[in-house]
Amino acid sequence: MITQKIWGETPDGKQIVLYTLTNKSGAYVQLSSLGAGIVSIVVPDKDGKLSDVVMGYPNAMDYYADGPCAGKIPGRFANRIAKGRFTLDGKQYTLPVNNGPNHLHGGPQGFQNQVWESRINGESVQFLYYSEDGEAGYPGNLKAMAQYSWGEDNSLKLILTAEADAPTVVNLTNHVYFNLDGDGSGSVLDHKLELNASSYLPTDESLIPQGEPADVAGTPMDFVEAKRIGQDIQADFPALKYGKGYDNCYLIDGAIPGQLSTAAQLWAAKSGRHLEVLTTQPAVQIYTGNWLEGCPVGKSGKPYHDYDAVAIECQRCPDSPNREDFPSAVLRPGEVYQEAIIWSFDA
Repeated sequence: MITQKIWGETPDGKQIVLYTLTNKSGAYVQLSSLGAGIVSIVVPDKDGKLSDVVMGYPNAMDYYADGPCAGKIPGRFANRIAKGRFTLDGKQYTLPVNNGPNHLHGGPQGFQNQVWESRINGESVQFLYYSEDGEAGYPGNLKAMAQYSWGEDNSLKLILTAEADAPTVVNLTNHVYFNLDGDGSGSVLDHKLELNASSYLPTDESLIPQGEPADVAGTPMDFVEAKRIGQDIQADFPALKYGKGYDNCYLIDGAIPGQLSTAAQLWAAKSGRHLEVLTTQPAVQIYTGNWLEGCPVGKSGKPYHDYDAVAIECQRCPDSPNREDFPSAVLRPGEVYQEAIIWSFDA
């Protein structure tokens, strides 16, 4: 069952719609047309008790320009582009710099801070955003669509598509944060994380990839076998020092374009909940909520603190418009960008 209501309004008068998708067991998901975002995922724990397991805020406009980009779809390019510049077909494009020296998540007016057109389409909710040529410096008119569906098996499926009328770059994901013990329940450092990734991208201090992918074996970056998120987070290791925790891109082992594969699994011992993340994307950014302090107060009424939630962002590699050795983020006229992410919950 899907219901909808007007949840809020932007200063320029655009209505923000909240959709609720409920399955037969009573588990449900809430989605917002601001940023085509995930507001709530309410699923049972090992005792059957329902709790919301994603970070978010009580009011629609709390999501506008929030630092964590909670639950929303950033764009036109999620993650970082070095120095806010890239060259495509011999022409250089300049983008707004909003994260140290770099461009992050499409800039301050990225897709995450736009109200998307939205509608119920059968058993799904569809969000549509038209990004005009030159918006945030990107070339070409781009039509982006996000379609969510909620299964009886407590799995949330997101299909992301985009088309453009001129060569451009695109990288779409959802920036949802998880705490499987329930939103507002404190740190996720005791959650166990497993990644289907034996290599990651080392970065400079501004979190731009440098050099070749590195093997995780023998380093604190290794999640090939499940371990506590907090086990090595304080290690004296460059990646962890640069980001004050994990904020790194991992390359998914055996990823094949267009085919679903497991990117990550997350467990919470206290609640007994388990999350499996599957995707067609080639990489996954793990961000352990290292800078959540000071963002809007959460749905639980409690303020967020660093490490209170973890983001698992399936996507292209950061700075890939400037790296020919990374999977291409170029989209040309006549092509269709299409990627899927599935979050599957059990306990």
